[in-house]
Amino acid sequence: MANTVQTPGVSNASPPRGDSQTVLAATAVLEGKSQKGFFARLLPFLGPAFIACVAYVDPGNFATNISAGAQYGYLLIWVIVASNLMAMLIQALSAKLGIATGKNLAEVCRDQFPRPVVWAMWGVMEVMAMATDLAEFLGAALGFNLLFGIPLFEAGLLTALATFLILSLEKRGFRPLEAVITGFVGVIALCYVIETILDRPDWGLIGYHIVLPQFQGTETILLATGILGATVMPHVIFLHSALTQGRIVTREPAQLKKLFRFELIDVLVAMGLAGFVNAAMLIMAASTFHVSGLTNVGSIEEAYKTLEPLLGVAASAVFAISLLASGLSSSTVGTMAGQVIMQGFLHRKISVWLRRLVTILPSLIVIYLGLDPTRTLVISQVVLSFALPFAVVPLVMFTRRRDLMGVLVNHRFTTIAAVGAATLIIGLNIYLLYQTILGS
Repeated sequence: MANTVQTPGVSNASPPRGDSQTVLAATAVLEGKSQKGFFARLLPFLGPAFIACVAYVDPGNFATNISAGAQYGYLLIWVIVASNLMAMLIQALSAKLGIATGKNLAEVCRDQFPRPVVWAMWGVMEVMAMATDLAEFLGAALGFNLLFGIPLFEAGLLTALATFLILSLEKRGFRPLEAVITGFVGVIALCYVIETILDRPDWGLIGYHIVLPQFQGTETILLATGILGATVMPHVIFLHSALTQGRIVTREPAQLKKLFRFELIDVLVAMGLAGFVNAAMLIMAASTFHVSGLTNVGSIEEAYKTLEPLLGVAASAVFAISLLASGLSSSTVGTMAGQVIMQGFLHRKISVWLRRLVTILPSLIVIYLGLDPTRTLVISQVVLSFALPFAVVPLVMFTRRRDLMGVLVNHRFTTIAAVGAATLIIGLNIYLLYQTILGS
């Protein structure tokens, strides 16, 4: 078994000590030589999905979930549950593709598709990456603004500096970056545990809307599509395959299956945590704003200001902390994904610092022009939802092919479920377009 590691944007000439120790521990587990307990054996494999799951709790989720909960109560919580189940399936397929092929999704697309298709896909994904970064950067800037009272433009500059510092951890290997990102996820989850305790939701009504899917007009479909776009994220589908493609490498069929089982646990735990946070966001807005008749609380700033008189100073502060943690971590992950997309489709790389500088410009322009940050966030998530088929469809196509996947090829049921998810995503987008342009 080759003990090699690979992190996007990081040379593999001499892996850092922490990375090497992780690979050695994983090797011992895969070869059946580890005598440690289950959690200790699982630990070396945890990490990639926690980086990926940050994109599922980014500031775009705050915008769509708050809008949905404040306007329609618990009505759309079923969309979050369904989206999260799809996210688990899709991220598991992405992780499996990287493990089985040793390549990320963008690289496989480049190998398998005609050159004009590759260029077109790269163009779509770059637009998607800009929409992603817009949401994440604006969210972090809003977090600084709400928490410390820093003017929004200066908060944007501070966000840029903070993400540069976090990205510098890539030079130390995958483990330090995984640890920091996981720490951010933990902060967000803890904040929403506190929010859920404070807002005392109606669990019976929540259960009812989970099992009974409903819409109430075009606006709910727009919000549902935004929730889907904010939950199942196209850029992180590409990134997840890159995070697993060379992290722990083996070509032994039995060890490949064992490796994927551990990575599947990583996906289930990380995506389950992200699903809890998403549900808690909507529940907070529904049980705090909607039940109080504040159905027009559609922006993050209004939510922050309204939480204090309803639930107290602690609630609004916790909300702002979670938004800041979400924005900083997801903005870092978005930049990593952009590097993977360009390198995979074009076999070209630019400095991560240059990419970060270029991608922050649209966000700074939005802030400078004084556009509504929350509405911008919601629209950016709808854009992401329309880009999803360009990631999901190729992923399903490739993971069902035995010549590419070997022993990790999809079972028939997995492919059917993945096709169903892709069909739902595409169908919801077409229906939204019809209702918006031609509907009454």
